[in-house]
Amino acid sequence: MKKKVLLMGKSGSGKTSMRSIIFANYIARDTRRLGATIDVEHSHVRFLGNLVLNLWDCGGQESFMEQYFASQKDNIFRNVEVLIYVFDVESRELDKDMHYYQSCLEALLVNSPNAKIFCLVHKMDLVAEEQRDIIFKEREEDLKRCSRPLECTAFRTSIWDETLYRAWSSIVYQLIPNVKALEHSLNYFANVVDADEVLLFERATFLVISHCQRKQHRDSHRFEKVSNIIKQFKLSCSKLGAKFSSMEVRNSVFAAFIDTFTSNTYVMVVMSDPSIPRQLTHCTNSGADV
Repeated sequence: MKKKVLLMGKSGSGKTSMRSIIFANYIARDTRRLGATIDVEHSHVRFLGNLVLNLWDCGGQESFMEQYFASQKDNIFRNVEVLIYVFDVESRELDKDMHYYQSCLEALLVNSPNAKIFCLVHKMDLVAEEQRDIIFKEREEDLKRCSRPLECTAFRTSIWDETLYRAWSSIVYQLIPNVKALEHSLNYFANVVDADEVLLFERATFLVISHCQRKQHRDSHRFEKVSNIIKQFKLSCSKLGAKFSSMEVRNSVFAAFIDTFTSNTYVMVVMSDPSIPRQLTHCTNSGADV
């Protein structure tokens, strides 16, 4: 099953950097050596085994953007499942950014009216922390207003923290055809083992694709933090010639286990009882596909 995903935004907004971190195992500091995308760069990313993301990373230089709407409109905007438009929060050409974004929406209305639209207000690490909520809320309201009659979902992102994983997990979640069945199965499993929480991660990207929560937790960003930490740990293991397969964390108040679930996923089980043996939560099913 193929799903066409357009990644658009002005040159320098950070599109290729975030794509490389999520899908090509880059770490944030290494993205500085990436060059500008020329025209449209196509890639096919296999996700959860059967789902293939047909990712179109569209160069954002002005000459390319004009071509997209003049001579390539039907080709680029036909059969689009998702548009991800990236805005540099510190761009000095916001009016031009919004003009190009609205041109994308007009093209989608004609060619792919059912496409899901996500706007990423990117490089938020460059904004003073006390101003981030205010600035993002203003941008979000502007984007929702100018997107009508279509609807957009906005996220604040940075390659330097977990917000990038939060945004991309939410986007990919919309593309998974059997996600409700996954959530039902996780709920059943969590009840059987009496877990506080169960998370399901896609194997290659470590994006959270489903979860079940049976006990409140005060940190709403914990999923993305875990994704970020484990992915960096996996990369460290591979550089040393080791292969990451599982992890166990315990302290005085909880126990957490991360293990292979299927050939395409990892599962994380969090328990309030720190003394519980790992074997009681063991759920590997490597022969199955999600």
